[in-house]
Amino acid sequence: MSEDETPARPDADPVAELRAHAEELERRLAETERETRGRIVRAELKVEAVRAGMVDLDGLKLVDIKDVELTSDGELANAAALMTHLKRVKPWLFGGTSSSSPASPPPAQPPRQKLATEMSDDEYRVARAAILKHQL
Repeated sequence: MSEDETPARPDADPVAELRAHAEELERRLAETERETRGRIVRAELKVEAVRAGMVDLDGLKLVDIKDVELTSDGELANAAALMTHLKRVKPWLFGGTSSSSPASPPPAQPPRQKLATEMSDDEYRVARAAILKHQL
């Protein structure tokens, strides 16, 4: 017999051992499901908080996760209402309104100088006089 094998106890009831093992596995499964539900709820709350314009996601620690309902699809049923309530109760957690796109507007282009071919005769004379005045 090798060291890894443990000898079976003659007085041990195999059915009772299997039942205890099954109960332990069921307890672990329930615990894992609770942890997974909590992670899904926190992830969905973060998404909804960003959509609502929350400045600091640490504000989600103020939300009681037990009040949140998950649908069968894994979506939050009352997330928008929860964020609206949080925005009304603690408005400093939120910035201005947010769009659904995090993209920023394109940068402003610096004004380009008009080419001499694009100027009228009067504009050309004024521009030429200004250049000559600065060169002296």
